[in-house]
Amino acid sequence: MNEYRVKGLTCANCARELQEQIQKLEHGDSAILSYNTAKLKLDPKVSMNAVRNVLKSDGAYIEENTHDHDQEHVHEHEHSHKHGDEGHSHVHAPNTAIKRLLIIATVIFGTALFVDGKIAVPLVISLYLISMALSGYQTFMKGIRNLLHFKFNIETLMTIALIGAIGIGEWKEATLVALLFGLNELLEGLGMEKARKSMETLLQVAPKKATVLKDGMESIVPIASLNALDIVLVRSGEKIPSDGVVAEGRSSVNEAAITGESLPVEKKVNDPVFGGSINNEGVLKIKIEKAYQDSSLAKILHLVEEAQETKTPTELFITRFAKYYTPAIITVSLLVLFIPPLFFGGEWSKWLYQALAVLIIGCPCALILSSPIAIVSGITRNARNGILVKGGVFLEQLGHINTLAFDKTGTLTKGEPHVEQVKCYDEQRFYEIAYAVEKSSTHPLAKAIIKHLDEQAVFAADPDEIETVSGLGIKAKIKGCSYYVGNEKSMEHIRMPDDIRQAINGFKEEGLTLVLVADDSKILGMFGIADEVREESKAVIQALHARGVKHTVMLTGDHQKTAEKVAKLVGVTEYYSSLLPEDKVNKVKEMATKGVVAMIGDGINDAPALASADLGIAMGKGTDSAIETADIVLMQDHLGKLPEAISIAKRVNTIIKFNISFSLGLKLIALLLAIPGWLTLWIAILSDMGATIFVTLVSLTVLIQKK
Repeated sequence: MNEYRVKGLTCANCARELQEQIQKLEHGDSAILSYNTAKLKLDPKVSMNAVRNVLKSDGAYIEENTHDHDQEHVHEHEHSHKHGDEGHSHVHAPNTAIKRLLIIATVIFGTALFVDGKIAVPLVISLYLISMALSGYQTFMKGIRNLLHFKFNIETLMTIALIGAIGIGEWKEATLVALLFGLNELLEGLGMEKARKSMETLLQVAPKKATVLKDGMESIVPIASLNALDIVLVRSGEKIPSDGVVAEGRSSVNEAAITGESLPVEKKVNDPVFGGSINNEGVLKIKIEKAYQDSSLAKILHLVEEAQETKTPTELFITRFAKYYTPAIITVSLLVLFIPPLFFGGEWSKWLYQALAVLIIGCPCALILSSPIAIVSGITRNARNGILVKGGVFLEQLGHINTLAFDKTGTLTKGEPHVEQVKCYDEQRFYEIAYAVEKSSTHPLAKAIIKHLDEQAVFAADPDEIETVSGLGIKAKIKGCSYYVGNEKSMEHIRMPDDIRQAINGFKEEGLTLVLVADDSKILGMFGIADEVREESKAVIQALHARGVKHTVMLTGDHQKTAEKVAKLVGVTEYYSSLLPEDKVNKVKEMATKGVVAMIGDGINDAPALASADLGIAMGKGTDSAIETADIVLMQDHLGKLPEAISIAKRVNTIIKFNISFSLGLKLIALLLAIPGWLTLWIAILSDMGATIFVTLVSLTVLIQKK
């Protein structure tokens, strides 16, 4: 599929109709034209001349030399040459030219109003007609074509209203209809363009080229040509081209494009780096681990763009509603035209005027714009914060959740053991023996102990002999004496005094994992080790409760005591322990019967539960399977931005409901004015335009982010 940027799309409904026309072309059945992204995806076999002619019929055109972010196809003009479609030119002016035409039309309209009654009537009418043509010609031509094909949409309504107003000699109103509808369409386009530009700014973080080092020589290549194991040079201020590890150098890196975190992260040799992040100072040599198209940044850009293509239930409802709404408005206007004169002796001219006003107020512009700008703005705003929402439907769902289930390890906790408590019975030997024995071990518990002892500045020589006993611990000889470091079972040779047995039971009661240190006859001390709870977990749970998430549930495979301890520390409303992956799935399904459930996790064993929840949320530095399964991805290695994401989703949902209520409510009030004959074309035009501008501006407020 080739991808092109399209300019001049005036509304979502128009884009849908153009897509249907392109799909009727030879090889065009797979064509996709998105109003939200202003992009057209086509089979390479489709005739570009035919496509341009379809777009031209609605005032749209393909922007020159445009291609997608993944560089999956060549420039548009190169593609055209392959098919012999050369020498085309833009047939429609961009927004700046449309603005100029509207300004000229407005000046002429003002002049006509000023000279009305002062010069010959035909001259005044000529001025109105010129103003009308400059501002409404395109709408009028579309409307005529629609009428000939019995297709009823916004342009059809406006064309009927124009013809009717001219027919009854209402030149001022007819010109104002054309002028303000032209302005209305321009403002609609500008509103959507603002949302698109905000998204495009986000997408521009992708680096374009990389400096590859080979045999001591530097060469600049497109990032699409990078391969795994390539070494690239990244100087101060440059973007890292793809995911990899630091092979040489030390620097701080700005990862905001990936994680949404503004604070720089220190990087040294063997530390992982993301493509799209910026090297702040110094020079780094990066060993590329993934081709660009498989990098985190490429996945983010792909997910964000795909997210704009999906339709929410609300948008689908509006599309279906608008399909029947326009014919219904035409029916109402006919009733307004015929019933008062035929049954109540009303004047035909008066009720024709009222019927025209009904047509104008019936325009569904504001209704159609109620959702898409808000959705794109919400997805963009979350993406800026390092939160990837894979579609508008998931953003809408995020605003409705009332239950949030958490995996414990790596989500509420760091997924790394740390020493939480220590009991020492022989201070002279306990720390040194523990350090000497554990420093050569790669076991996670040993690493936690060494990290703790390093903080205490403990140092010890290597043991004379060392033996690892699987499932028990380590046995070592130091200065001729035997020592043991391990669990309770490794200490069966020792008779435990009551105070030590009591201390062991106390550690167990607190859900701690035990590592004991002993010689041949007695316990020298013990470490109580736990998975460290994330600093932000408690505050995040509180913030979620404050944002209307009624139930926070922890699901874990750990035993009951550990689960109980973590649950109390972080403040979840419920917890379930000793769960297998299939048990987590069953719990999620059970909770889903009582409300909208989101599940958040980071491990491979969380993927089934993420998939079975109404909404799956993955930690970005978790496994690929969890990220691919999830509907929302947190690119940070913490939960800190989750409450804000829910707030944004709730705000988007509130704005959409408000926009729909406001646009329909305003039309209802105006239609009620038609019953006593109080509705004028001026009121109809201004209220329709005002509603459209208002819902657009309200939707764009989602993009406003407090610093």
